[in-house]
Amino acid sequence: MHASFTDQLAGLDLSGFSIGPAPVSTNDFPVREAVVQTLEAIWSDLFAMVSGTALEADAEDLGWAFVNIFHRSATRKSATVDRATDEVRALIATADGSEIHTHELETQVERAQCAEGAMLALEEMREVAATLYLNEFGSSWKPVSSSRFNHSVMLTSALVEGRDFVRARSEAKRRAAMPEGTPVIFAGGRTRHPSEQDALTFANNVWATLDKVHDRVHDMVLVHGGDTKGVDRLASSWAERRSVPQISFSLDMRLGARAGFKRNERMLSLDPRYVVAFPGNGVLERLVIEAKARRITVVDRRGPLGTSPKAHLPSPG
Repeated sequence: MHASFTDQLAGLDLSGFSIGPAPVSTNDFPVREAVVQTLEAIWSDLFAMVSGTALEADAEDLGWAFVNIFHRSATRKSATVDRATDEVRALIATADGSEIHTHELETQVERAQCAEGAMLALEEMREVAATLYLNEFGSSWKPVSSSRFNHSVMLTSALVEGRDFVRARSEAKRRAAMPEGTPVIFAGGRTRHPSEQDALTFANNVWATLDKVHDRVHDMVLVHGGDTKGVDRLASSWAERRSVPQISFSLDMRLGARAGFKRNERMLSLDPRYVVAFPGNGVLERLVIEAKARRITVVDRRGPLGTSPKAHLPSPG
């Protein structure tokens, strides 16, 4: 049964999955310096080509798509690792101690390790490209409908076997999805400013506020709504510049008018240390009320241009 299953697995389209020997070191993949130099050169040539042409208005879309090439490749490779890990789990469950079974298990572990090494390399390429995007457009790169996991600094299964491989793979996925640290919720809506100077003042207040919170919470994990057109975009860019892990809670549009309130519940369920509130709508007001009811400290910046409302209260008398 095992040989038949392995043959079927090998016959699937595994997006370049190699059934040869697994790599045993990072030397089997491009070194970071080469990745940085190559992607910087491609990026520079691409935007030099469209600069001053009718495509210049589409430059940010092109930049996003450039990063997405590596993101999609890494996602497909991660799925390959999942399939290979399932086969390792099946072989462990039916272990009979025979030499043939042991060889099949070792082979499948090598295949999974090979795919995982490729996944990590592709994720590193995506992160380099995402940094170029951040520097070019001033905003953090975010995929449309998936998470931006980065396993390179997490526990991985690079040099383990059998049951340890399965445990390590599961732990790596959990830690990538839920970074360790102290959650801090950031919330705000979409704002319009009468001048570029006002917009700059508002953005500076967002970053200065987050810097102050980060000074108090060194292991901060930023939690936000992931709105790419609102103030969440400023917060996400700050987090990437400061190398702060972030978790995005997008709206579940199937819930209709309840979507925003449900997102509030999900974010507050993380037991955050702070809620940082900038100007928004009634859903944000409810978030602040619920946070105070739970005795969560609220950093209120819902005053003019993202300042504290208390600073603008009329003096008594």
